Amino acid sequence: MAGIKELSAALQSLKKQIPFATAQALTSVAKQIAAAEKTAFQRKLENPTPFTVNSVGSVGARRDNLTAKVYVRDIAAGYLEPFEFGGVHKLNGNALLNPKNIKLNKYGNIPRNKIAQIKATGKAFFGKVDGRSGLWQRHKYKKVKRRAKRSANGTRRERVKQPPLVLRMQFGDALPVKPTLGYMDRAIKMSTILMPAALNKALAEALKTAK
Repeated sequence: MAGIKELSAALQSLKKQIPFATAQALTSVAKQIAAAEKTAFQRKLENPTPFTVNSVGSVGARRDNLTAKVYVRDIAAGYLEPFEFGGVHKLNGNALLNPKNIKLNKYGNIPRNKIAQIKATGKAFFGKVDGRSGLWQRHKYKKVKRRAKRSANGTRRERVKQPPLVLRMQFGDALPVKPTLGYMDRAIKMSTILMPAALNKALAEALKTAK
């Protein structure tokens, strides 16, 4: 009967280990999914910033809370939503900012404080010119000498032409976005495929350490 008692004790020990093993399996799968989602962001988004890629995170499970999470932080989730579900670009303001004659950073975005720098020159203004609304900038004004008096034959010196305004930022409507991320489908498929093997591995480790 000693064998039955030993088996019963081993089973009781294993029973205590199951929640811990399950939490380990869930945490492992969540980390793998988060890593895969970051890779997908890099592949499916056009030149994403580190902020966007690293917005993906995961929370592990515990033996008293057998739930693991993979998430996207709030700020990034807001502007990434159309890339998952469709719709139009999320705007920071009332209009889409379409940069013109502005050198973008390596991620294709407007450098921080660039608009403020342009406005600080004192030669820029927001307005509508020739039917286009946006941020316009004047070139340095050319000083004009006093025009010569009209000659005997009725001619005078030509008026000096001032440089045209430069459109630095055009305002437009939010553009439609084609869903490309597949974030949720990827997470569901990976959890279905990975969880059985991860749970078996965690349980096998639990059996080795069961007392």
